[in-house]
Amino acid sequence: MAWRGENAEIIIKSMKFQQCPGRLSKNLIDLAGISGYNGIEVIYLLGMALAFPTIQKGGLWLMDTEIKNAVSATDQDAQYDDKAKRLLGNKIILAHILVKTVDEFRGMNPKEVVSYIEGEPLIGVVPVEPGLTNAGKEENGQRIVGMNTENAEINEGLVRFDIIFYVRMKDGISQVIVNVEAQKDEPTSYHILNRAVFYVSRLVSSQKERDFVKTNYNDIRRVFSIWVCMGMDESSMAYVHLAKDDLLGSYPWKGGLDLLNIVLIGIANELPEHDEKYELHRLLSTLLSMELTVDEKLGIIRTEYSIPVDDKLRKDMSAMCNLSQGIRENATDNAIAGVIMNMHRKGYTLEQIAECVEKTIEEVEAVIRKREPVLA
Repeated sequence: MAWRGENAEIIIKSMKFQQCPGRLSKNLIDLAGISGYNGIEVIYLLGMALAFPTIQKGGLWLMDTEIKNAVSATDQDAQYDDKAKRLLGNKIILAHILVKTVDEFRGMNPKEVVSYIEGEPLIGVVPVEPGLTNAGKEENGQRIVGMNTENAEINEGLVRFDIIFYVRMKDGISQVIVNVEAQKDEPTSYHILNRAVFYVSRLVSSQKERDFVKTNYNDIRRVFSIWVCMGMDESSMAYVHLAKDDLLGSYPWKGGLDLLNIVLIGIANELPEHDEKYELHRLLSTLLSMELTVDEKLGIIRTEYSIPVDDKLRKDMSAMCNLSQGIRENATDNAIAGVIMNMHRKGYTLEQIAECVEKTIEEVEAVIRKREPVLA
Protein backbone atom coordinates (compact mmCIF):
# COMPACT_ATOMS: atom_id res chain seq x y z
CA MET A 1 0.00 0.00 0.00
CA ALA A 2 1.36 3.40 -0.93
CA TRP A 3 1.89 5.90 1.87
CA ARG A 4 0.44 9.33 1.29
CA GLY A 5 2.85 11.46 3.32
CA GLU A 6 0.97 14.02 5.42
CA ASN A 7 -2.27 12.00 5.27
CA ALA A 8 -0.51 9.03 6.83
CA GLU A 9 0.69 11.27 9.66
CA ILE A 10 -2.88 12.53 10.20
CA ILE A 11 -4.13 8.95 10.55
CA ILE A 12 -1.40 7.84 12.93
CA LYS A 13 -1.51 10.96 15.11
CA SER A 14 -5.31 10.87 15.25
CA MET A 15 -5.39 7.23 16.28
CA LYS A 16 -2.64 7.72 18.87
CA PHE A 17 -4.53 10.53 20.58
CA GLN A 18 -8.07 9.19 20.18
CA GLN A 19 -7.34 5.67 21.43
CA CYS A 20 -10.72 4.45 20.14
CA PRO A 21 -13.09 6.81 22.02
CA GLY A 22 -16.01 5.48 19.96
CA ARG A 23 -16.66 2.49 17.80
CA LEU A 24 -14.24 1.68 14.99
CA SER A 25 -16.68 2.26 12.13
CA LYS A 26 -17.28 5.91 13.08
CA ASN A 27 -13.55 6.53 13.40
CA LEU A 28 -12.95 4.91 10.04
CA ILE A 29 -15.53 7.12 8.37
CA ASP A 30 -14.15 10.29 9.96
CA LEU A 31 -10.53 9.46 9.29
CA ALA A 32 -11.09 8.15 5.78
CA GLY A 33 -12.91 11.38 4.96
CA ILE A 34 -10.05 13.65 6.00
CA SER A 35 -7.20 11.48 4.73
CA GLY A 36 -8.22 10.04 1.39
CA TYR A 37 -7.67 6.44 2.59
CA ASN A 38 -10.30 3.73 2.43
CA GLY A 39 -11.49 1.81 5.48
CA ILE A 40 -9.08 -1.12 5.13
CA GLU A 41 -6.10 1.23 4.79
CA VAL A 42 -7.18 3.12 7.92
CA ILE A 43 -7.35 -0.17 9.83
CA TYR A 44 -3.82 -0.99 8.65
CA LEU A 45 -2.46 2.39 9.74
CA LEU A 46 -4.24 2.06 13.07
CA GLY A 47 -2.41 -1.22 13.58
CA MET A 48 0.90 0.37 12.63
CA ALA A 49 0.32 3.29 14.98
CA LEU A 50 -0.31 0.93 17.87
CA ALA A 51 2.59 -1.30 16.87
CA PHE A 52 5.38 1.28 16.59
CA PRO A 53 6.24 1.31 20.32
CA THR A 54 6.44 -2.49 20.43
CA ILE A 55 8.07 -3.33 17.13
CA GLN A 56 11.48 -3.89 18.71
CA LYS A 57 10.08 -6.11 21.45
CA GLY A 58 7.66 -7.96 19.18
CA GLY A 59 9.64 -7.86 15.97
CA LEU A 60 9.64 -11.66 15.62
CA TRP A 61 5.84 -11.83 15.52
CA LEU A 62 5.57 -8.91 13.10
CA MET A 63 8.18 -10.40 10.77
CA ASP A 64 6.60 -13.84 10.85
CA THR A 65 3.17 -12.41 10.16
CA GLU A 66 4.45 -10.25 7.30
CA ILE A 67 6.13 -13.28 5.70
CA LYS A 68 2.94 -15.33 5.98
CA ASN A 69 0.88 -12.50 4.54
CA ALA A 70 3.36 -12.01 1.69
CA VAL A 71 3.24 -15.71 0.79
CA SER A 72 -0.55 -15.66 0.91
CA ALA A 73 -0.69 -12.50 -1.20
CA THR A 74 1.69 -13.99 -3.77
CA ASP A 75 -0.47 -17.09 -4.05
CA GLN A 76 -3.60 -14.96 -4.42
CA ASP A 77 -1.90 -12.80 -7.05
CA ALA A 78 -0.97 -15.92 -9.01
CA GLN A 79 -4.54 -17.19 -8.80
CA TYR A 80 -5.94 -13.82 -9.85
CA ASP A 81 -3.56 -13.64 -12.83
CA ASP A 82 -4.60 -17.13 -13.92
CA LYS A 83 -8.33 -16.32 -13.65
CA ALA A 84 -7.87 -13.05 -15.55
CA LYS A 85 -5.99 -14.79 -18.38
CA ARG A 86 -8.62 -17.49 -18.72
CA LEU A 87 -11.43 -14.94 -18.71
CA LEU A 88 -9.74 -12.81 -21.39
CA GLY A 89 -8.90 -15.98 -23.34
CA ASN A 90 -12.54 -16.59 -24.24
CA LYS A 91 -12.81 -16.19 -28.02
CA ILE A 92 -15.71 -13.72 -27.90
CA ILE A 93 -13.72 -11.48 -25.54
CA LEU A 94 -10.63 -11.71 -27.76
CA ALA A 95 -12.84 -10.83 -30.73
CA HIS A 96 -13.97 -7.62 -28.97
CA ILE A 97 -10.29 -6.77 -28.38
CA LEU A 98 -9.38 -7.42 -32.02
CA VAL A 99 -12.20 -5.21 -33.30
CA LYS A 100 -10.73 -2.25 -31.40
CA THR A 101 -7.03 -2.92 -31.99
CA VAL A 102 -6.49 -4.52 -35.43
CA ASP A 103 -7.38 -2.32 -38.42
CA GLU A 104 -8.64 -5.16 -40.61
CA PHE A 105 -11.39 -5.96 -38.12
CA ARG A 106 -12.50 -2.45 -37.20
CA GLY A 107 -16.22 -1.93 -37.58
CA MET A 108 -16.95 -5.66 -37.70
CA ASN A 109 -19.34 -7.46 -35.39
CA PRO A 110 -17.19 -9.30 -32.80
CA LYS A 111 -19.35 -12.41 -33.29
CA GLU A 112 -18.16 -12.54 -36.90
CA VAL A 113 -14.53 -12.06 -35.87
CA VAL A 114 -14.62 -15.15 -33.63
CA SER A 115 -14.52 -17.40 -36.71
CA TYR A 116 -11.17 -15.85 -37.76
CA ILE A 117 -9.45 -16.97 -34.54
CA GLU A 118 -7.73 -20.24 -35.41
CA GLY A 119 -7.89 -23.13 -32.99
CA GLU A 120 -7.92 -22.56 -29.25
CA PRO A 121 -5.88 -19.70 -27.74
CA LEU A 122 -2.83 -20.95 -25.83
CA ILE A 123 -3.12 -19.64 -22.28
CA GLY A 124 -0.09 -19.52 -19.99
CA VAL A 125 1.76 -22.41 -21.65
CA VAL A 126 4.17 -21.03 -24.29
CA PRO A 127 7.56 -19.92 -22.83
CA VAL A 128 8.85 -16.45 -23.75
CA GLU A 129 12.55 -17.39 -23.38
CA PRO A 130 14.62 -17.64 -26.58
CA GLY A 131 15.09 -21.24 -27.68
CA LEU A 132 12.07 -22.47 -25.72
CA THR A 133 9.10 -20.85 -27.47
CA ASN A 134 9.11 -23.53 -30.19
CA ALA A 135 9.22 -27.31 -30.08
CA GLY A 136 9.92 -29.71 -32.93
CA LYS A 137 8.74 -33.25 -33.60
CA GLU A 138 9.06 -35.87 -36.33
CA GLU A 139 5.93 -36.55 -38.36
CA ASN A 140 5.89 -38.78 -41.49
CA GLY A 141 9.64 -38.46 -41.76
CA GLN A 142 9.57 -34.68 -41.61
CA ARG A 143 10.48 -32.32 -38.78
CA ILE A 144 7.50 -30.19 -37.77
CA VAL A 145 8.07 -27.10 -35.63
CA GLY A 146 5.26 -25.56 -33.59
CA MET A 147 4.77 -23.58 -30.41
CA ASN A 148 6.05 -25.31 -27.28
CA THR A 149 3.03 -26.38 -25.24
CA GLU A 150 4.62 -29.48 -23.71
CA ASN A 151 7.02 -30.34 -20.88
CA ALA A 152 5.28 -28.06 -18.37
CA GLU A 153 7.21 -29.68 -15.50
CA ILE A 154 10.59 -29.33 -17.24
CA ASN A 155 9.88 -25.68 -18.09
CA GLU A 156 8.43 -24.88 -14.67
CA GLY A 157 9.27 -21.38 -13.45
CA LEU A 158 9.71 -19.92 -16.93
CA VAL A 159 8.03 -16.70 -17.98
CA ARG A 160 5.22 -17.53 -20.42
CA PHE A 161 3.02 -15.58 -22.77
CA ASP A 162 -0.35 -14.98 -21.09
CA ILE A 163 -2.39 -15.60 -24.24
CA ILE A 164 -1.16 -16.30 -27.76
CA PHE A 165 -3.10 -17.28 -30.88
CA TYR A 166 -3.19 -17.06 -34.67
CA VAL A 167 -5.80 -15.03 -36.53
CA ARG A 168 -6.68 -15.58 -40.18
CA MET A 169 -7.17 -12.34 -42.07
CA LYS A 170 -10.29 -11.59 -44.11
CA ASP A 171 -8.44 -12.46 -47.33
CA GLY A 172 -8.43 -16.06 -46.12
CA ILE A 173 -4.68 -16.39 -46.78
CA SER A 174 -2.54 -14.23 -44.50
CA GLN A 175 -2.24 -14.69 -40.75
CA VAL A 176 -1.25 -12.54 -37.80
CA ILE A 177 -0.01 -13.69 -34.42
CA VAL A 178 -1.65 -12.02 -31.42
CA ASN A 179 -0.40 -11.97 -27.85
CA VAL A 180 -2.56 -10.54 -25.03
CA GLU A 181 -0.99 -9.76 -21.64
CA ALA A 182 -2.90 -8.81 -18.48
CA GLN A 183 -1.27 -6.68 -15.77
CA LYS A 184 -2.86 -5.95 -12.38
CA ASP A 185 -1.19 -2.56 -12.35
CA GLU A 186 1.67 -0.71 -13.99
CA PRO A 187 4.99 -2.32 -12.95
CA THR A 188 7.41 -0.23 -10.88
CA SER A 189 10.56 -2.32 -11.37
CA TYR A 190 10.66 -1.82 -15.15
CA HIS A 191 8.94 0.14 -17.91
CA ILE A 192 6.04 -1.80 -19.38
CA LEU A 193 6.75 -0.60 -22.92
CA ASN A 194 10.26 -2.08 -22.73
CA ARG A 195 8.80 -5.46 -21.82
CA ALA A 196 6.25 -5.15 -24.62
CA VAL A 197 9.06 -4.48 -27.11
CA PHE A 198 10.84 -7.63 -25.92
CA TYR A 199 7.66 -9.70 -26.26
CA VAL A 200 6.82 -8.42 -29.73
CA SER A 201 10.41 -9.10 -30.79
CA ARG A 202 10.14 -12.67 -29.50
CA LEU A 203 6.88 -13.11 -31.43
CA VAL A 204 8.84 -12.29 -34.60
CA SER A 205 12.13 -14.11 -33.95
CA SER A 206 10.40 -17.31 -32.78
CA GLN A 207 8.76 -17.65 -36.20
CA LYS A 208 12.10 -18.88 -37.62
CA GLU A 209 11.66 -22.54 -38.62
CA ARG A 210 8.01 -22.41 -37.51
CA ASP A 211 6.42 -19.89 -39.88
CA PHE A 212 9.34 -19.24 -42.21
CA VAL A 213 12.54 -21.10 -43.07
CA LYS A 214 16.05 -20.18 -44.17
CA THR A 215 16.06 -16.60 -45.53
CA ASN A 216 12.40 -16.42 -46.54
CA TYR A 217 11.87 -13.27 -44.47
CA ASN A 218 8.90 -12.21 -46.59
CA ASP A 219 6.96 -15.03 -44.90
CA ILE A 220 7.19 -13.39 -41.48
CA ARG A 221 3.72 -12.96 -39.96
CA ARG A 222 2.60 -9.63 -38.55
CA VAL A 223 2.49 -9.69 -34.77
CA PHE A 224 0.45 -7.81 -32.18
CA SER A 225 1.28 -7.65 -28.48
CA ILE A 226 -1.69 -6.18 -26.62
CA TRP A 227 -1.22 -5.18 -22.97
CA VAL A 228 -4.20 -4.69 -20.67
CA CYS A 229 -3.01 -2.76 -17.62
CA MET A 230 -5.48 -2.36 -14.75
CA GLY A 231 -5.47 0.03 -11.80
CA MET A 232 -4.54 3.08 -13.90
CA ASP A 233 -5.45 6.70 -13.13
CA GLU A 234 -7.34 7.08 -16.40
CA SER A 235 -8.67 5.09 -19.34
CA SER A 236 -6.19 5.15 -22.21
CA MET A 237 -5.02 3.35 -25.33
CA ALA A 238 -1.77 3.78 -27.26
CA TYR A 239 -0.59 2.20 -30.50
CA VAL A 240 3.18 1.73 -30.88
CA HIS A 241 4.57 0.68 -34.26
CA LEU A 242 7.43 1.12 -36.72
CA ALA A 243 7.75 4.35 -38.71
CA LYS A 244 10.05 5.39 -41.55
CA ASP A 245 11.72 8.80 -41.62
CA ASP A 246 13.61 9.77 -44.77
CA LEU A 247 16.82 11.53 -43.69
CA LEU A 248 18.27 11.79 -47.19
CA GLY A 249 16.38 11.16 -50.40
CA SER A 250 13.12 9.23 -50.56
CA TYR A 251 14.01 5.76 -51.77
CA PRO A 252 11.01 3.38 -51.42
CA TRP A 253 12.62 0.65 -49.31
CA LYS A 254 10.61 -2.56 -49.53
CA GLY A 255 9.37 -4.33 -46.44
CA GLY A 256 6.65 -4.35 -43.86
CA LEU A 257 6.54 -1.45 -41.43
CA ASP A 258 3.40 -3.07 -40.07
CA LEU A 259 5.13 -6.25 -38.87
CA LEU A 260 5.56 -5.14 -35.23
CA ASN A 261 2.55 -3.75 -33.37
CA ILE A 262 2.12 -2.95 -29.68
CA VAL A 263 -1.15 -1.81 -28.12
CA LEU A 264 -1.19 -0.51 -24.53
CA ILE A 265 -4.64 -0.40 -22.91
CA GLY A 266 -4.98 1.41 -19.57
CA ILE A 267 -7.99 0.42 -17.46
CA ALA A 268 -8.98 2.94 -14.77
CA ASN A 269 -10.13 1.87 -11.31
CA GLU A 270 -13.58 3.34 -11.87
CA LEU A 271 -15.94 1.63 -14.32
CA PRO A 272 -16.03 3.86 -17.44
CA GLU A 273 -19.31 5.39 -18.55
CA HIS A 274 -21.44 3.67 -21.19
CA ASP A 275 -20.01 5.50 -24.20
CA GLU A 276 -18.74 4.31 -27.59
CA LYS A 277 -15.19 5.58 -27.03
CA TYR A 278 -15.00 3.60 -23.79
CA GLU A 279 -16.66 0.50 -25.24
CA LEU A 280 -13.65 -1.83 -24.92
CA HIS A 281 -12.49 -0.30 -21.64
CA ARG A 282 -15.92 -0.72 -20.06
CA LEU A 283 -16.04 -4.37 -21.15
CA LEU A 284 -12.57 -5.18 -19.81
CA SER A 285 -13.16 -3.21 -16.62
CA THR A 286 -16.41 -5.11 -16.06
CA LEU A 287 -14.82 -8.52 -16.63
CA LEU A 288 -11.78 -7.89 -14.42
CA SER A 289 -13.49 -5.87 -11.68
CA MET A 290 -12.95 -7.00 -8.10
CA GLU A 291 -16.02 -5.08 -6.96
CA LEU A 292 -18.86 -6.14 -9.28
CA THR A 293 -20.82 -9.32 -8.58
CA VAL A 294 -21.30 -12.09 -11.12
CA ASP A 295 -24.88 -10.97 -11.77
CA GLU A 296 -23.79 -7.34 -12.28
CA LYS A 297 -21.11 -8.43 -14.73
CA LEU A 298 -23.47 -10.71 -16.62
CA GLY A 299 -26.05 -7.93 -16.81
CA ILE A 300 -23.59 -5.53 -18.43
CA ILE A 301 -22.10 -7.93 -20.98
CA ARG A 302 -25.51 -9.24 -21.98
CA THR A 303 -27.41 -5.98 -22.30
CA GLU A 304 -24.63 -3.69 -23.54
CA TYR A 305 -22.49 -6.10 -25.58
CA SER A 306 -24.97 -8.87 -26.51
CA ILE A 307 -22.36 -11.44 -25.53
CA PRO A 308 -23.85 -14.92 -25.25
CA VAL A 309 -22.89 -16.41 -21.90
CA ASP A 310 -21.93 -20.06 -22.28
CA ASP A 311 -20.95 -22.40 -19.46
CA LYS A 312 -17.23 -21.70 -19.90
CA LEU A 313 -17.59 -17.92 -19.72
CA ARG A 314 -19.94 -18.15 -16.73
CA LYS A 315 -17.55 -20.51 -14.95
CA ASP A 316 -14.53 -18.26 -15.58
CA MET A 317 -16.45 -15.20 -14.43
CA SER A 318 -17.71 -16.90 -11.26
CA ALA A 319 -14.19 -18.07 -10.41
CA MET A 320 -12.87 -14.52 -10.82
CA CYS A 321 -15.60 -13.05 -8.60
CA ASN A 322 -15.17 -15.71 -5.90
CA LEU A 323 -11.43 -15.11 -5.80
CA SER A 324 -11.90 -11.33 -5.68
CA GLN A 325 -14.32 -11.69 -2.77
CA GLY A 326 -11.86 -13.95 -0.97
CA ILE A 327 -9.00 -11.50 -1.48
CA ARG A 328 -11.08 -8.61 -0.08
CA GLU A 329 -12.23 -10.63 2.93
CA ASN A 330 -8.72 -11.94 3.61
CA ALA A 331 -7.25 -8.42 3.45
CA THR A 332 -9.85 -7.12 5.89
CA ASP A 333 -9.44 -10.09 8.27
CA ASN A 334 -5.63 -9.76 8.29
CA ALA A 335 -5.81 -6.03 8.94
CA ILE A 336 -8.24 -6.43 11.85
CA ALA A 337 -6.27 -9.36 13.29
CA GLY A 338 -3.16 -7.19 13.19
CA VAL A 339 -4.92 -4.45 15.14
CA ILE A 340 -6.18 -6.98 17.71
CA MET A 341 -2.72 -8.44 18.31
CA ASN A 342 -1.03 -5.03 18.52
CA MET A 343 -3.60 -3.77 21.04
CA HIS A 344 -3.26 -7.03 22.98
CA ARG A 345 0.50 -6.53 23.24
CA LYS A 346 -0.06 -2.94 24.38
CA GLY A 347 -2.11 -4.19 27.31
CA TYR A 348 -5.63 -3.21 26.22
CA THR A 349 -8.40 -5.27 27.78
CA LEU A 350 -10.48 -7.68 25.70
CA GLU A 351 -13.48 -5.38 26.15
CA GLN A 352 -11.57 -2.35 24.80
CA ILE A 353 -10.24 -4.31 21.82
CA ALA A 354 -13.66 -5.77 21.03
CA GLU A 355 -15.25 -2.31 21.08
CA CYS A 356 -12.64 -0.83 18.76
CA VAL A 357 -12.71 -3.58 16.11
CA GLU A 358 -16.45 -4.25 16.43
CA LYS A 359 -16.02 -7.92 17.31
CA THR A 360 -17.33 -9.95 20.21
CA ILE A 361 -15.00 -10.75 23.09
CA GLU A 362 -15.14 -14.40 22.03
CA GLU A 363 -14.01 -13.50 18.50
CA VAL A 364 -11.14 -11.40 19.85
CA GLU A 365 -10.05 -14.26 22.13
CA ALA A 366 -10.14 -16.66 19.17
CA VAL A 367 -7.80 -14.41 17.13
CA ILE A 368 -5.39 -14.08 20.06
CA ARG A 369 -5.39 -17.85 20.71
CA LYS A 370 -4.71 -18.52 17.04
CA ARG A 371 -1.74 -16.17 16.88
CA GLU A 372 -0.47 -16.27 20.46
CA PRO A 373 1.95 -19.22 19.98
CA VAL A 374 3.98 -17.15 17.56
CA LEU A 375 4.61 -14.65 20.35
CA ALA A 376 6.09 -17.26 22.71
